[in-house]
Amino acid sequence: MPANHHNLRSSVPWLIFFLEAVFIALFSILVSDDGASIPIISYPAFQDVSHMMIFGFGFFLVFLKRYRFSSIGFNLLILVLGVQCSILMEHLITFLLLAAQEGGLTSITRALVSMTAVVISSGAVLGKTNPIQLIVLTVVEIIFFHMNTWLSKIFLQVPDNITMMHVHLFGAYFGLAVSSRFSEPSPRSEKNASTPKSDLLSMLGTLFLWVFWPSFNSVLAVQHKRRAILNTYFGLAVSAVTAFALSVLTTKDGKLRMTHIHSAALAGGVAIGYTAHRIEYPWIAMILGLLASVISILGSFCSQKCLNPTLKIHDASGVHFTFGLPAVLGALAQVLFLVIENWTDLTSLGFLVMLDIGAFCLTITVALITGLVTGVILNFRLMKPTPVSKYFDDQCFWEFPHLAVGF
Repeated sequence: MPANHHNLRSSVPWLIFFLEAVFIALFSILVSDDGASIPIISYPAFQDVSHMMIFGFGFFLVFLKRYRFSSIGFNLLILVLGVQCSILMEHLITFLLLAAQEGGLTSITRALVSMTAVVISSGAVLGKTNPIQLIVLTVVEIIFFHMNTWLSKIFLQVPDNITMMHVHLFGAYFGLAVSSRFSEPSPRSEKNASTPKSDLLSMLGTLFLWVFWPSFNSVLAVQHKRRAILNTYFGLAVSAVTAFALSVLTTKDGKLRMTHIHSAALAGGVAIGYTAHRIEYPWIAMILGLLASVISILGSFCSQKCLNPTLKIHDASGVHFTFGLPAVLGALAQVLFLVIENWTDLTSLGFLVMLDIGAFCLTITVALITGLVTGVILNFRLMKPTPVSKYFDDQCFWEFPHLAVGF
């Protein structure tokens, strides 16, 4: 008989069936195409975001040598469940505010973008959670994320496309707060490591994300979509090139390190998400991409040497310096551009800056507080937490009929 934390049959299927029954019932009440606004998103743009979420993030998280099945499989599980939950939250808010419903394709695309926060957060606790905990984390985080975007839009008057770009900021700091409630793995754990093959598969995910990131940053923009695509590409290009240069400069033997390229190559896309639609000159986007890559690699060094040991936080896949710090840079750049564009109107400038900074602080505050609460919930005995000795191990959840022992 398998150990209690191995046995998924008595819990996971029933939780999934219960959620699907609730989702189907709520969809029958809340979701309809009647009276929906004209969709502004094309099917190819939707496909780009879908590929990014399924293939990109799925392979991005497979760097652990004994947790590859779970990284890809659980990413798909939480993604398809979370999209349904996100659509329901959007329609519930629309129903309560008596606003016009969005078209079906627009609604699904917004849900996919929202799920970026959950996928990033799951990366912070990668290998330490079981399917029950991941499902609960998905539902809870989606609810809190939509509450945060609603507060930003209604009370702080932040544009909709900007509030949705808070997914990186919210996901990173929510995930770090959740991770603080989990036990740290043993420093000598041989399972908490990668292999050349797993690093290569993870880099494949990075390439998927890199290719489709311009679509991600532009898909919800109502105006200047072309500008957002071009600026995102230039920001990504410079951040990737800078990652190669800094990797050589920061390693002791002067060789490239795959983990640097894996994280910093995407930093430019994260940082420029807030301002991609408003930057008029490509060289500005290139500077932002360079700074994002520098912050990502230097942040990686500081987090591993100073921050994580002090706060006792184990960031399993480095979401802090891959998504969190570049998102902070992007939010600050948003404020800077706001000042530059409105510096002649000093009467309203202070108010506008206060609203933008308020949205930034609100997002981090909500993420940290709700993440801590979620981390406590996930460690209840009812959630069947995984023992530290079983961290980063596919065999707790997947069949390996060709293997008698080991992996």
